[in-house]
Amino acid sequence: MMTPEPSQQEPPNGDGKDEEANRLLPSKSPSPLSPSSDEEEVAYESREKISIVDLEGETLESLDASATPPFSWKKLWLFTGPGFLMSIAFLDPGNLEGDLQAGAIAGYSLLWLLMWATFMGLLIQLLSARVGVATGRHLAELCREEYPTWAGRLLWLMAELALIGADIQEVIGSAIAIKILSRGFLPIWAGVVITASDCFIFLFLENYGVRKLEAVFAVFIATMALSFAWMFGDAKPSGRELLIGVLVPKLSSKTIRQAVGVVGCVIMPHNVFLHSALVQSRKIDPHRKGRVQEALNYYSIESTFALLISFMINLFLTTVFAKGFYGTKQADGIGLVNAGQYLEEKYGGGVFPILYIWGIGLLAAGQSSTITGTYAGQFIMGGFLNLRLKKWLRALITRSFAIVPTMIVALVFNRSEASLDVLNEWLNVLQSMQIPFALIPLLTLVSKEQVMGVFKVGPLLERVAWTVAALVIVINGYLLLDFFMAEVDGVLFGFLVCAGTALYVAFIFYLVSHGGALSSTWFSLVTSKRFGFIGS
Repeated sequence: MMTPEPSQQEPPNGDGKDEEANRLLPSKSPSPLSPSSDEEEVAYESREKISIVDLEGETLESLDASATPPFSWKKLWLFTGPGFLMSIAFLDPGNLEGDLQAGAIAGYSLLWLLMWATFMGLLIQLLSARVGVATGRHLAELCREEYPTWAGRLLWLMAELALIGADIQEVIGSAIAIKILSRGFLPIWAGVVITASDCFIFLFLENYGVRKLEAVFAVFIATMALSFAWMFGDAKPSGRELLIGVLVPKLSSKTIRQAVGVVGCVIMPHNVFLHSALVQSRKIDPHRKGRVQEALNYYSIESTFALLISFMINLFLTTVFAKGFYGTKQADGIGLVNAGQYLEEKYGGGVFPILYIWGIGLLAAGQSSTITGTYAGQFIMGGFLNLRLKKWLRALITRSFAIVPTMIVALVFNRSEASLDVLNEWLNVLQSMQIPFALIPLLTLVSKEQVMGVFKVGPLLERVAWTVAALVIVINGYLLLDFFMAEVDGVLFGFLVCAGTALYVAFIFYLVSHGGALSSTWFSLVTSKRFGFIGS
């Protein structure tokens, strides 16, 4: 659990509460070039936020600003929700496809990597939550203020591209599930149309409050957990091999691509932006040190628990396909489109056919992830562009950004399974390319005292976080290099790829160097022969 390292001393006289509150975050004077604070886009209106009440019935505003209250199960329950919405990105159809392919091709050997990748994802998400709680604003808003207009617009474009790529996979995954559950009566394009309506379901649920929306997502996660646990029970995988796969690291040249996919699927760019906004659904005064620390503690607990559940669900699916298809001729050809068919052939019908269990789990994953994608799109667009639009209009615009290309994709690529597999590869590449443009701004901001006040991360955590980010970026860079070396054909296309790569790398270096003193941390980590995680 992350704790701040305050450097300020208590005032010599008086209780100093007002002075301390003013020191927690830098004061912001309105710029003549930007709207005043009451005109700015916010993640949640005050009336939408959930009040956190102490056991004695006192609201947070009436209590001491600096003291962190003792642990309370009641408060943990009140803070529970944002972490589970965030965890949906670890369970979207793209991740499920990565799980089944890792199991079919690599067997149990990559379970250890799945576990450590989940830990890395947890660290990044906790930093995202930290930014949202400590500043009272989400990552997209902070990026708009931190970077020049041209860089902010480019970051927004990258975030939108990542969101569209993820949403296409999620909508297609839902459409495949609908086709399975309708016994082929509803084609892929019809499933896309049905899934597109989740925008209006989302708006309907929002009218009933944040807790109702979070309860619906809890049902989605429970459905996935039950479905894939049922499949796990039907498959009866080897407990010994499963335990060895989790505890003993193994990696071979034959499974390197699946290993890269396992790590690459964990960090979703839009999810980094989303979590920093979700934590603002609770009323937390960012100028009260004790309350900020309390919120960070509870969010750390619930996010850890949520990602533990997501890890178990991913583990269930990976082991089902490891038991059924590892070492078989079908292993290399299994994808999201035909996975249900292979499961039916391998495990048969039973009391409740495994094909439909798979379809139910996939539908829950697809529907929940498309709704969180709409949610993330609202925060990303509103934060970067400072749009003050009605929620229904902003959700409709956000949804259209993804649904229109998805409909085109569904009609064009619905001819064969092979074409959908090719599409999925390109979408994975699209999302991998955007990862630095979420991670670098996050780590830049969370390391700045001007932004975070006393909740700036310490040297130890900063170095660990940058190491994880560098590892994820390098792994995804390998995926991009491998993909383009296989796909680039022709002088003109090769020239365009090289030119685009140069601009891409240049923008990454700009973002790193923009952090000022932070850049020295980055380069020292990259160039040193070994990493010494000892704060200086």
